[in-house]
Amino acid sequence: MAEITFDDFLAVDIRVGTVIRAEPYPEARKPALKLWIDFGPEIGEKRTSAQITVHYDPETIVGKQVMAVVNFPPRQIGKFMSEVLTLGFADENGAIVLAGPDYAVPNGARMH
Repeated sequence: MAEITFDDFLAVDIRVGTVIRAEPYPEARKPALKLWIDFGPEIGEKRTSAQITVHYDPETIVGKQVMAVVNFPPRQIGKFMSEVLTLGFADENGAIVLAGPDYAVPNGARMH
């Protein structure tokens, strides 16, 4: 993997937000959820789709704080416009586990 500079890292704006709404996304090529995430007053509410259906469902993910890259341009995912990239890690079977803080932090807090 290529090395990056600290300035490269600073260019990626990773923030925490709270999932305020979630819906199944049956039209997606792979099983996914549509998420609406509140990133606080500076950034506001953003939408994304995520292939996280193995570990999460719409009823239980609402209220969870997650980390996302908020400064990528919007990307069309099927019929849904994704505005942020929610971050996670693959478990031993390849299913995504979302990244988030261990303790509650203010929505919109930037990763350091």
